[in-house]
Amino acid sequence: MRKADRLFQIVQILRRGTRPITADAIAIELETSKRSVYRDIAALIGQRVPIRGEAGVGYVLESGFDLPPLMLTADEIDAVALGATWVAGHADESLARAATDLLAKIAAVLPEEMRPFLGNPATRAVPAWDRPVDGIDAVQLRAWIRAGRKLRLDYADEQGRATQRVIWPLMIGYADTTRVVVAWCELRTSFRTFRLDRIAVAEFLDELIPGSAAQLRARWLKEVRERG
Repeated sequence: MRKADRLFQIVQILRRGTRPITADAIAIELETSKRSVYRDIAALIGQRVPIRGEAGVGYVLESGFDLPPLMLTADEIDAVALGATWVAGHADESLARAATDLLAKIAAVLPEEMRPFLGNPATRAVPAWDRPVDGIDAVQLRAWIRAGRKLRLDYADEQGRATQRVIWPLMIGYADTTRVVVAWCELRTSFRTFRLDRIAVAEFLDELIPGSAAQLRARWLKEVRERG
């Protein structure tokens, strides 16, 4: 690893930590020697990076400091390219366009020597083929999720049986060929997922969901982890 990359990674490690991080821990993550970490920390402090701490105790990065946002490593650029191309090939038209715009914005401000990594990345998502048509406007659905409002659905289950549901939409989940909305279902009084292509009719209600959508998402994630 080049010294410049190592210095950048040390700042990243310190930035994500909430407690002092020892040179041993940094050396293990970067697969380098503790002596090299000490030298790199000294170099960063010499460049006025506000690192506090000492050998044997650990180091912290003072709040308020950050590197320029697009000093990305090659792996980080690959991660961005993979995520954006996956969205472009799997999400609705609006999000796909946003992903393409995002890549263009990043390319415009990347250092010249890093642009080839974004234009010709080592990772790329394969577009989804034969994806069923959604029965709901995903753009408006995202707006309702952000606003914390309810939906009324005419929905068909796997056997084609039609039901009416009032749901509290929490997030949209993306699989290879289908999209689902994760929601609290008033009929079942529990969390449910509804495939967007099985929604026959969607009525966007003005009624707000009770409580906090963020807390409901946290509850859903907890249930998923416990089942797993």
